[in-house]
Amino acid sequence: MRPVPTITDMNRPYWEGTAKGELRVCTCKRCDARFRFAHEWCPECWNLELGWEKVSGHGTVTNFSVVHQAPYAAFEEVAPYVLALIQLKEGVRIMSNVIGCDPEKVRVGMPVKVTFEKRGDFAIPMFQPA
Repeated sequence: MRPVPTITDMNRPYWEGTAKGELRVCTCKRCDARFRFAHEWCPECWNLELGWEKVSGHGTVTNFSVVHQAPYAAFEEVAPYVLALIQLKEGVRIMSNVIGCDPEKVRVGMPVKVTFEKRGDFAIPMFQPA
């Protein structure tokens, strides 16, 4: 089985959202910045009062790599696969996989939309061609 995330107080709302089929990003209650959950404070104004916003799940591939040799046995069954940096329509960049198409067809600028891969109690956001 492929790995599942470790839940922390900081990322719990994100993973609770994915389990419901929602992609969420952190938002700053002071300056309205949007960002990934990797920060305990706003990276723009350092405010500690954060919220969460459901986003569209639509974005664009800004960079990617095709992984031909799986780094772990759990990923051998899906190799080759695409690891990509996705610029969401709302401005936040996240790293994920592009699935649902031949890895050789993925291109920078390609429009994608989120889908979720169930892993036990978790749902991992992945992207497919839009």
